[in-house]
Parts: sequence; structure tokens; C-alpha cells
Amino acid sequence: MTKWVPQRVFLTKGVGKHRAKLSSFESALRDARIARYNLVRVSSIFPPGCRLIPARQGLRELEDGQIAYCVIAEAATNEPHRLIAASIGIAMPRQREHYGYLSEHHSFGETERTAGDYAEDLAAGMLATIMGVPFDAERNWDQKKREFRVRGAKIRTTEITQSAIGDKNGLWTTAIAAAVFI
Repeated sequence: MTKWVPQRVFLTKGVGKHRAKLSSFESALRDARIARYNLVRVSSIFPPGCRLIPARQGLRELEDGQIAYCVIAEAATNEPHRLIAASIGIAMPRQREHYGYLSEHHSFGETERTAGDYAEDLAAGMLATIMGVPFDAERNWDQKKREFRVRGAKIRTTEITQSAIGDKNGLWTTAIAAAVFI
């Protein structure tokens, strides 16, 4: 059996609105430029040696109809003026031979920044737990270097978040954020 471990990943996001919830989701996928692929949701491991690449580069490498493995966060509402957010957080250890974590966060009432920060902290916390070290997002954050420091280990993080406000006329509004593996 051939093992497939992704070598690259890109982040994307989108918003969709429609009277049908499924069509709203499809519209969000189109906005994120990933509706042309057969998406398979996977769990939260950032593979060893995987590189984060720009979305435009990753999209050039995919073909229409291709199966694409991804981690997707999704939030939807048909409540007028309701704030929603979907976030993907990534925590990558500086040692490229080790795996990292991705987190999905779906929220109501949180700003894009709050949801994104939470997703990043969540991914970093999961990675710290696997490393067997205690983690406190506030104490372990090195603002100057924009990375977490956990007992000498350095953890790089990033996130992508899409927020949206529920359509004023009650159409379904869907926000998605995705990490797509190549």
C-alpha cells in the first residue's frame, strides 16, 4: 500500500448566501475557490515536513474534480444580523520532522480577530499537550518573534478566519475557512 503524506497545504476562506442552506455552503466554497474539487474532510494533523504555500500556488496544482483532502471550519445562520465566524488555526513545530496540529473553530458573536486568535491558541495548545508540556497561551506567547515558546521548543502559528453577518432578509449565510492539502 502506498502511503500518502501531504507535502504542501494552503489556506482559503469564503462566504456564501442563499435561501437554501446547502446552496449557501456551495456559494461559500465558490468564494473560497474550492468548489471544483471533491473535498474530503480530515482531522487535525499538520504532516511532518509539510509547507504552507500561498492559495494561488496551491490552486494551480489542483485539477477540476480531483479529490482534495482538507480541514474545513464552517459556520452558518439564517438569523438576520447574527455574527458568525469560521477559523482554522495551525501550530507548526520549528523542527520540520515533527508533526503539528490544525484546529477548527466555529463561532457566533465573535469578531474575526477573536475567533482567529482562539483557533491559533487551540492548535498551539494541542501541540503542546502532545509534547507533554503545560501550555498557557498568554505566558507562552513571544510577541516580538510572533511565536509560542514552550519549554525551549518554538511553535509557529497562523490562522485563517472568515466572518460574516447574517443576511438582513433571513437568507442562509455560510462562512468557511479551509486548509487544503496537496
